[in-house]
Amino acid sequence: MTSVTQQSSRPAGGNRVSAGTASDVKTFIAAALLTFAAGMIVLIGYIMAGGFGGFLGIIGAVWSVFWWKGVHGKVFPRDLPGKSMAGLIVAATVLWSLAYAMS
Repeated sequence: MTSVTQQSSRPAGGNRVSAGTASDVKTFIAAALLTFAAGMIVLIGYIMAGGFGGFLGIIGAVWSVFWWKGVHGKVFPRDLPGKSMAGLIVAATVLWSLAYAMS
């Protein structure tokens, strides 16, 4: 009779998907800011033109996510450049300010 042993395919060191805590925090902040900015685009469209503007805002938000993916290769890349984070923060702040001023 032969004995069959089974090896685990998981490495002994734990989860190797993460690139580090700082990278994970940066990815989390980018995800939150992308979601916030997309919502602001929809809100601005709704404020400007009602329901149809909200619909156009949804199209604009989806387009912006595809553009972001085209620039970085992934929607949430593991190593996001600081320049992209700064641009995202500025864009979200400008969109929030515009929506605040319009309301």
